[in-house]
Amino acid sequence: MSNEHNQEKLSSARFSESTDAFVEEFTASIPFDYRMYKQDIQGSLAHAEMLASVGILNQKELDAIIQGLGQVQQEIENGEFNWSIKQEDIHMNIEARLTALIGITGKKLHTGRSRNDQVATDIRLYLRDEIDRILKELQRLQVGLVDLAEREADTIMPGFTHLQTAQPVTFGHHMMAWFEMIKRDKERLQDCRKRLNSSPLGSAALAGTTYPIDRQMTAELLGFDRICENSLDGVSDRDFAIEFSAFSATLLMHLSRFSEELILWSSAQFQFIDLPDRFCTGSSIMPQKKNPDVPELVRGKSGRVYGHLISLLTLMKSQPLAYNKDNQEDKEPLFDTVDNVQNCLRAFADMVPAIQVKKENTYAAAKSGFSTATDLADYLVGKGLAFRDSHEVVGLAVAHGIETGQDLSEMSLETLQGFCEDITEDVYDVLTLEGSVSARDHFGGTAPNQVLAAVSRARAYLDL
Repeated sequence: MSNEHNQEKLSSARFSESTDAFVEEFTASIPFDYRMYKQDIQGSLAHAEMLASVGILNQKELDAIIQGLGQVQQEIENGEFNWSIKQEDIHMNIEARLTALIGITGKKLHTGRSRNDQVATDIRLYLRDEIDRILKELQRLQVGLVDLAEREADTIMPGFTHLQTAQPVTFGHHMMAWFEMIKRDKERLQDCRKRLNSSPLGSAALAGTTYPIDRQMTAELLGFDRICENSLDGVSDRDFAIEFSAFSATLLMHLSRFSEELILWSSAQFQFIDLPDRFCTGSSIMPQKKNPDVPELVRGKSGRVYGHLISLLTLMKSQPLAYNKDNQEDKEPLFDTVDNVQNCLRAFADMVPAIQVKKENTYAAAKSGFSTATDLADYLVGKGLAFRDSHEVVGLAVAHGIETGQDLSEMSLETLQGFCEDITEDVYDVLTLEGSVSARDHFGGTAPNQVLAAVSRARAYLDL
């Protein structure tokens, strides 16, 4: 970004001395709010059309503004625009350049609005655009999860509680659990977008304006669903930024949990999956290492995004109505949150479909931890034992298995009958891993056909 326009501030007439150079730099937002240039120009074009429709601008003036703003946008996108700290922010930079290009007509553009409602409009337009991009990345991740779940619908792995082997589940079922979490995140973001999509333009500084503006027209031109109904709230509300940050914190919490599993599963101690080399890095000293850097970094990004949510909550908690300079501090945490959410989602959406599952290892792990113990307890309940009694019987059988190094399914019928005489040959139907997962054959269960049913519902939800 280059400096400076040789222009005086457009708002300098009130002051008897120039702004201190340090203060000028300290208070300027152009080093970061320049990224909203498209939205600022978009809002100005809508405002100009409205001013012409109510007779404040004539057609010649409107045409000049449209042409001038088009040139400004082209200069920005070609890297030819000189950003000026002296002009403080995105709004004044663009207005100053427009005025330089088309003369006094450029100064008429600001009639009936303030930088307060201008920035409130810009940031809503910006975040709405970014939300739409994030929704597409969420969709991509969901598609990847569904495809992986379908591919591994009958792949058996241990399910864990307390990170201890609990019961066998299918890998596909596990992936669909992540799908459900991301689905809730997506719905939260869609709800956030609905509340975001209100137009503050026309609120002016805080009280509205005396000009005969048409707020409905500008709202429609900018694609807003409704108009902010109170001018004080319109310029000072940043709930939508906080809500987006709350969504982001929840999403990153989910991605961090997912990352933790991928890191564990790809380790030499688990060897459940193989992450493609393009998502990993090596060690500078240990040539054998293949580090899961992408999921590790995503796991780390969660703390950064959490911090931005707290920053925004703290920023807003003590502000009186209406706009205060504090609100300038909303953009950097919001922009960084947007960037990190998009990058983390892109990484996961690219990585998940490429995960290779080591089925032999997941099967062996499920078999080694007495994961069918609950199935044996349920079997005994079916034979007429009270659950607490069956629980004790199975506990004794497991203790014997630990002592002898045998899984329940590897014990002889005679051995099992030594713990309970009601056990018969059909017990082996429930002690196998395949029998265990197939028995969970109900809506939401881990049985392979239920996983495929969940995949089918997910595809319908995703409109695939």
